[in-house]
Amino acid sequence: MTKEAILERVNAGQMLPLMEEFYTIQGEGFHKGTAAYFIRIGGCDVGCHWCDVKESWNAETHPPTEVSQIVENAAKYSHTIVITGGEPLTWDMSFITSELKKKGLKTHIETSGAYKLTGEWDWICLSPKKLKLPTEEVYKKAHELKVIVYNQHDFVFAEEQAAKVNGDCILYLQPEWSKRDKVVPEIVDYVMKNPKWKVSLQTHKYLNIP
Repeated sequence: MTKEAILERVNAGQMLPLMEEFYTIQGEGFHKGTAAYFIRIGGCDVGCHWCDVKESWNAETHPPTEVSQIVENAAKYSHTIVITGGEPLTWDMSFITSELKKKGLKTHIETSGAYKLTGEWDWICLSPKKLKLPTEEVYKKAHELKVIVYNQHDFVFAEEQAAKVNGDCILYLQPEWSKRDKVVPEIVDYVMKNPKWKVSLQTHKYLNIP
């Protein structure tokens, strides 16, 4: 296949820069503890300094892979499919979610919401970042808001973001992993004073699984 043909398929969402795919336990947010198949898509220009998958940022280092093959792999393992990144909404998610739905699978996304919301989703985890704020559409459709807490100002940012999501959106504060010893007590105190929030932990890291 020529480079032009590959580019055309990538732009159409029929091929995606696949970084990795794996079957594990969802470690964060509302669905923590659930068996899920993760599809990690390369490409992200949001640029969080504390990102723990910086190797996902450059899409060119991850080979364009046929969505049909990605879907076939996913269907072997789990009913719940989580598409993450990188920033998956860098790409058109319409085709891959349509193909997953044809197999009766649940589609979840973890996104900063910085780009147009494409695809058909059973669950949208919105994790907004200060450098590129979410679109209005994703605020309205998010099922959970997950704000990463690295310092005190992140509590202010969290409240700003909570004011923009829909009334049914579940609100989570999650400690940035490298700062967890300092930040966890602050989050616990904050949630006890502001019980509309819940605590989210990266339980997969405590379990030492992907």
